[in-house]
Amino acid sequence: MKKHNFSAGPCILPQEVFEKSAQSVLNFNHSDLSILEISHRSKDFVAVMEEVRALVLEFLGLEGKGYQALFLQGGASLEFLRVPYNLLNVDGKAAYLDTGTWANNAIKEAKLFGETVIVASSKEENYNHIPTNYTIPEDASYFHCTSNNTIFGTQMKSFPKTAVPIVCDMSSDIFSRTLDFSQFDLIYAGAQKNMGAAGTTLVVVKESILGKSGRAIPSILDYQKHIKAESMYNTPAVFAVYTCLLTLQWLKKQGGIAGIEKINEAKASLLYNEIDRNTMFRGTAVKADRSIMNATFLLENPELQESFDKMWKEAGISGLTGHRSVGGYRASMYNALPLESVQVLVDVMKEFETLYSTQSQLAE
Repeated sequence: MKKHNFSAGPCILPQEVFEKSAQSVLNFNHSDLSILEISHRSKDFVAVMEEVRALVLEFLGLEGKGYQALFLQGGASLEFLRVPYNLLNVDGKAAYLDTGTWANNAIKEAKLFGETVIVASSKEENYNHIPTNYTIPEDASYFHCTSNNTIFGTQMKSFPKTAVPIVCDMSSDIFSRTLDFSQFDLIYAGAQKNMGAAGTTLVVVKESILGKSGRAIPSILDYQKHIKAESMYNTPAVFAVYTCLLTLQWLKKQGGIAGIEKINEAKASLLYNEIDRNTMFRGTAVKADRSIMNATFLLENPELQESFDKMWKEAGISGLTGHRSVGGYRASMYNALPLESVQVLVDVMKEFETLYSTQSQLAE
């Protein structure tokens, strides 16, 4: 049976990416060598790195605008500390928007480097919305936000206008929707959701904001050194970078970000409409801030969890359980998830309502 993979990450990738990457493990570029064993300095892999970095800037509309694309290691979690190491002035402060677990983790790391101001937080409401009407200190070294919150199912629909450099963690919605990416001075994203296999992290940074912190930076954490070495300062995650290239090549065939955005909106509308219509479920995020990538919802009658779980698993659905910290359900609808998979989930939810709505009403 076909599996419908709603996992939050590592997650679904396009079938052609699986096929091409699998072939590369056996024989990469007809070299009779595996992608797993070739030198990262070889002509074949240097070409991969150059192409994928160029595609990133092309998709984001940042070509020729002073930005560099890097593929680094350590996940977004390492960027939580690499960002303040590079950008937080030794006598300055950083501004953060607290919208969820990962934003909170970024704040913890920044506090190790200097004064960190939380401009707003939705923690008291269990992160069910994106805060608004906050003020970013004009003297902040940078403002940091998280565009999409996988655990709580919220997403920033707009970003503040400020003269302060904006840093954005886009790990879970990069390449999923059209934005003016030039409003950001630094973007970072783990690969394992919309880009490729786990093991590499994309950083897109405007060079003009670097070299101003006044602090000594260890070489491996210094963005400028990685830029100078063209993402080859140390051995890159060769296979993970290659799957990113394959995924971006696939995305180009879908019409780029604009093309995939239409599909993503259709998937999200289909599922959210059912969550709102179905008497057995309720969403957890404020409607205006709902994520098109991660739909979070609960059963109105938790006693029926075992029955619902049995139904969606029998339908070939995988990865629907919510994050361990919050429970409930989370349907992650990243770029490669087909509309067909969302329809299967919606059909299960409809069938569940038909079978158990009376029982649920009696329980009340």
